[in-house]
Amino acid sequence: MKYLGAHVSAAGGVDQAVRRAVEIGADAFAAGYDLRTSKATTATLDEFDRVVGVSYLRGMHLNDAKSELGSRVDRHHSLGRGNIGLDAFTTLMRDPRLDGMPLILETIDPTIWVDEIAWLRAQQAA
Repeated sequence: MKYLGAHVSAAGGVDQAVRRAVEIGADAFAAGYDLRTSKATTATLDEFDRVVGVSYLRGMHLNDAKSELGSRVDRHHSLGRGNIGLDAFTTLMRDPRLDGMPLILETIDPTIWVDEIAWLRAQQAA
């Protein structure tokens, strides 16, 4: 499994990789993980669970991507305004494996952070 633009082993092995927060968004998308649909997002999370284990995940950064899939260019964007779209974030917010997971919004426009957080919470409640 690729991790932040490379294979898990490139991050110092599973031991080191699971101690870091994982970015779900621009970094994973730039590394080649297609997050544009709910099915693709679930498949990515399933792969992470198989290779590392979601139980080791300590937190996630959430952002959309200005860059293209597999570009290896990490450029953040506001949720729903980039090349990933909203389905990935709805899927993540509704996945019970991530209940209680610390989430860090890493989008680019501070004037809409309140709206983005409210939208994320609404996805979880739906």
